Amino acid sequence: MLVLGLNAPPLGWHDPSAALVGDDGVVLAFVEEERVSRRKHGLHQYPTNAVAACLEIAGCSGADIDVVCVGWDLPRQWPRTDRDALDPPLPGRLWSYDDWKDYLRHCLGNVRADKADLVFVPHHHAHAASTFHASGFDSAAVLVVDGNGDDEAVSIFQARAGDAFVRRAKFPYTHSLGCMYDAASDWLGLSFLEAGKTMGLAAYGRDATPRSTLFKRSADGFAPPFDLPSDAEYDTIVEHWHRHFDRAGLSKIGTPREGLAEDRAAVELAWTVQHDVERTMSHLAGMSRRLTGETHLCLAGGVALNCSANGQLDGPVYVPPVPHDAGIALGAAWMINPPKRRGVLSPYLGRRLDRVRTDAAVMRSGLREVAFEPDDIADRLLRGEVGAIVAGRAEAGPRALCHRSIISLARNTQSRDRLNALKGREMWRPLSPVARDEDRDRFWPHRAHLSRYMLGAAQVTPLCATSAPGVVHVDGSARPQNVIDREEPVHRILDALDRSGACPVLINTSFNRRGEPIVDDACSVFGAFDAIGLDFLVLDDGRTVARPDKPRGG
Repeated sequence: MLVLGLNAPPLGWHDPSAALVGDDGVVLAFVEEERVSRRKHGLHQYPTNAVAACLEIAGCSGADIDVVCVGWDLPRQWPRTDRDALDPPLPGRLWSYDDWKDYLRHCLGNVRADKADLVFVPHHHAHAASTFHASGFDSAAVLVVDGNGDDEAVSIFQARAGDAFVRRAKFPYTHSLGCMYDAASDWLGLSFLEAGKTMGLAAYGRDATPRSTLFKRSADGFAPPFDLPSDAEYDTIVEHWHRHFDRAGLSKIGTPREGLAEDRAAVELAWTVQHDVERTMSHLAGMSRRLTGETHLCLAGGVALNCSANGQLDGPVYVPPVPHDAGIALGAAWMINPPKRRGVLSPYLGRRLDRVRTDAAVMRSGLREVAFEPDDIADRLLRGEVGAIVAGRAEAGPRALCHRSIISLARNTQSRDRLNALKGREMWRPLSPVARDEDRDRFWPHRAHLSRYMLGAAQVTPLCATSAPGVVHVDGSARPQNVIDREEPVHRILDALDRSGACPVLINTSFNRRGEPIVDDACSVFGAFDAIGLDFLVLDDGRTVARPDKPRGG
């Protein structure tokens, strides 16, 4: 059976994606629309390019697809849908089978899947499947926390391999931690898609006492500090949070984003909200384990991207590489065709660079081409060069996991500042480390699953603080990745650094220009290389290209 999963709500919200799952639940491909369309978060787009890319990766056609499943229960959502805003417009009545076929054609673009059945999967069930089946656990508590699902914001499931998910608790949209974080980001002058910046800013206030307690927590749940009808919509919920911030003395911020870390009121707001998210997530994690009797915990939903909150959780915790809405494409497909074998998901599910187009781009670039040698790259890094790695299939999700990464030494904070400047990032934002898995306990506490995809913050060791300060945030934390595969180019480069006597930790950040998605084809790779002003580029076909004025060994 070939199942195509989609994140494709008819209002064209954000992070559209496609996943292709084959026999025995094996993931053949996963692609986010933004990577192909080059529009960050794929705002107001359908996953037409992502669908085509998945089929190309798998060597399939639309005629091979047996089921198309969408990670939203759209028929159940219909009463809450603004019909006039739909694209394509649909009749002002309950959707008929013909309407759904029209919607499907719009999602698939030029792909014809005439024999496929169309299935709608409840949003939080799709999130739950995306994390539990990716974890490799035989059983677990599953906690889904996001902006909103079909009509809920938090769900707790009990999951066992081979059985249906059992929802043990849920909380309505009015209880959305995601909406609260959006409201705070808005008051900071950031967008609802820049929650990561709010999280990074909060670290500057971690030693202070939060101004206010936001959510009310109790043994049987939690609630916001105001009452709203259960069918309240996003704008109403955000506005009520703004009013609550105002009552709590948390001012709206007018400071330009570059100066936010020096603005005491901005830091206070960010830390107050972050602290409450961390406490509430810990509370919900405890509830999840208590209600299910499970020790292992899987997280999903957009709030599961909050690596600082994840890092505060006790016990075995798993977060997939795509916990946000893009991941429901995979979860929806797995609800129809779950994996038969338990195992941890590889994140490398996207496209490879096309060799012909890459060769042409290298020739046009005028860059010097040499064989990839880890000792050469280590030498370049030790001389202060900044480069990138484009290796194998692209990683899924928003974190660069060394297949589409920019790397530099972490031996001083100037390295971090230079890289932030090259990418046009705010200078107060942290950058993340990558190290070999065998070194994990030397630089930060080992959290097997959270460090697999850079989704858990950890307090660094004194050794890391002194030898790799470029990856240490103001609160002494880092968001690490441990590389397990010794054949990965970045692992071999770390080996070479170790042989040279240098600290085997690198700064690792996403390979993209400001305001663009992570690179995904030859055009975006070489465009970003030039725009950022990188010194070298490691390609997965055994070669390195570098600027002529930066010859090997010179």
